[in-house]
Amino acid sequence: MKFAVKVIAPLFALGAATGVQAADCEVTVDSNDKMRFDTDRIEMDASCEEFTVHLTHSGSMAENVMGHNWVLSLEEDMKGVVKDATGAGLENDYVKPDDERVIAYTEIIGGGEETSVTFDASELSKDASYQFFCSFPGHSSLMKGEFVVK
Repeated sequence: MKFAVKVIAPLFALGAATGVQAADCEVTVDSNDKMRFDTDRIEMDASCEEFTVHLTHSGSMAENVMGHNWVLSLEEDMKGVVKDATGAGLENDYVKPDDERVIAYTEIIGGGEETSVTFDASELSKDASYQFFCSFPGHSSLMKGEFVVK
């Protein structure tokens, strides 16, 4: 289930990709017209029952041209989720409907837009390898990162 909320401000500055420790079971991730997230690593405390990702798009291009979303899956499932994304289409946010490999995802947003997703994090394991990525066709090769449960 997706939830939209207003993002007050990014938690970190734009620039070189770096890891970020989530504060209070939430994090803000920015995307841009250069097909980049502003982080390549998110660390979540294992005590989080729910986790919220606020996605912003600091670019100016429309969602059908340079749209971005934030998708979370097991690392081993990422390629399959990305492969099925094109067939799902923009109307499904480039996520195959009811795809059980997808833990959470946001809607596709364009330049100047923002969205959020809150998901049940209680089942995530410290022993598993998770990846976050943009499933817009062609974006996941550059727009991806590690999601770590600490």
